[in-house]
Amino acid sequence: VLVRPARNYWLSSLARKHTTVCLQLRPVAMRAHCLQKQSVEGALSSVRSIAGQRLAPRHGVHKAVRVGSKVVVSRAQALQTQQPIPPPLQSVEALPNIASGALTGAGKDDLDMSKTVLGIILGGGAGTRLYPLTKKRAKPAVPLGANYRLIDIPVSNCVNSNVTKIYCLTQFNSASLNRHLSQAYNSSVGAYTSRGFVEVLAASQSNVRKEWFQGTADAVRQYMWLFEEAMRDGVQDFLILSGDHLYRMDYKEFVRKHRESGAAITIAALPCDEKRATAFGLMKIDEDGRVVEFAEKPSGDELKAMQVDTTVLGVDAKTAAEKPYIASMGIYVMTANTLKELLENHMPDANDFGNEVIPEARKMGYPVQAYAFQGYWEDIGTIEAFYNANLALVKTDGSANFSFYDKEAPIYTMSRFLPPSKVLQDVVVRNAIIGDGSNIKARSRVSNSIVGLRSLIGEDCVVEDTLMLGSDYYETVEECAWVPGCLPMGIGNGSHVRKALIDKNARIGERVQILNKDNVTEANREKEGFMIRDGIVCVIKDSVIPSGTII
Repeated sequence: VLVRPARNYWLSSLARKHTTVCLQLRPVAMRAHCLQKQSVEGALSSVRSIAGQRLAPRHGVHKAVRVGSKVVVSRAQALQTQQPIPPPLQSVEALPNIASGALTGAGKDDLDMSKTVLGIILGGGAGTRLYPLTKKRAKPAVPLGANYRLIDIPVSNCVNSNVTKIYCLTQFNSASLNRHLSQAYNSSVGAYTSRGFVEVLAASQSNVRKEWFQGTADAVRQYMWLFEEAMRDGVQDFLILSGDHLYRMDYKEFVRKHRESGAAITIAALPCDEKRATAFGLMKIDEDGRVVEFAEKPSGDELKAMQVDTTVLGVDAKTAAEKPYIASMGIYVMTANTLKELLENHMPDANDFGNEVIPEARKMGYPVQAYAFQGYWEDIGTIEAFYNANLALVKTDGSANFSFYDKEAPIYTMSRFLPPSKVLQDVVVRNAIIGDGSNIKARSRVSNSIVGLRSLIGEDCVVEDTLMLGSDYYETVEECAWVPGCLPMGIGNGSHVRKALIDKNARIGERVQILNKDNVTEANREKEGFMIRDGIVCVIKDSVIPSGTII
């Protein structure tokens, strides 16, 4: 039994209710202790002995229990199921060091995630649905929420779940992605006794394979020789993730359910409405969560046939009526040996997990399980979805489903050491996120917008319903001189921008109007520096929009 004392509880009162008290003692430097006691006074005596100080029954709890005791809470099951409760302890040297690595999140857990799970993030293809954001970068490297990139979401979820061995597979424009991952994570993942890394694996030709990645399964197959090294080091399961999703998830519970069910493949699933169902793999499951039918992106009568009662996922009747489909999130846990056997022996020509590997594995008799995900999840693989997911971060009506402000499961990114943002005289900012190092000049108005890193907004500007991705660097006067008219990066004086997506390093001149008054939904003006996708004006990275332009 684990005890985490509340503010108005005393150790003596807790001891009457439980046979074991687990607490973390301040004088013993991040060591956690379980005290098996026969009486209240026996427990207090043990605490006094260990702490080396006198603790009154009514006032000793706050001295004995550190704020960091939540580390012990997260490891309760490991203590209960794997470690025998020691007898009353008499010396500091005898205490088990079960909380090592607590400050870095690298402590042990009952699943031993850091040693037994390998994270594989699929970077996706050319990213045509996100073009022009993917013109000069891989899809996972697309900026997100002013300070972040898409890849930070799955990597942060891995780190928070103690998955410290992570590969990202990509074959398009991987330079910026590789730079971001190497600078953001490799110095802080893992520990002295446990090897950790976050690395990019780009598609390459070899003497054995001359082709580029043909799909998700083929990408994993081509690097199976490398993943086998991890298997020899103790990896039991592959955690296969996508690089273009926005969500927060504890992968420990995902892996736990996979192992408890004895499945070869476990698919993260959530209810879905008919409008979006055609974009996902759909499944039917039995009362035990076992997948009995799977269809990848069905339509027409095949789509209707996949309707089920989604209350089996734990949703209420109203939500089940609105969302009668069980959709795959494209997130899988696969037993390492089984996946190797499937890709190399049974399906050597299969290219895709959703279309080929998972349906065929189920038909061959491999147990395929569904894991019901209870939380916000969004596939932001299109311009419209990307734009809406970002601007939802600034909503104040309570409809925002995702937030970067979560101290229990933070989203990490590169430390850029930028100065605070500067907002000058008579500027009005309403419902906005301002990224680090930005500069908003006098009398400008910013509303319902996200302003990215190092952004510059000139005087008397109006920016509304706009996503600015910022700049990669600060520009000097000498660098600006190379641009005709020395047009600086950012938005020039007196410009009006509405419902736009402005990519990095774009230069928008003075008195420019980006309004799309005619509500054009699609237009390709790439040579002029912009495109319109899903009714959103996209100013292309490094482009120049001359002063006085009207879009």
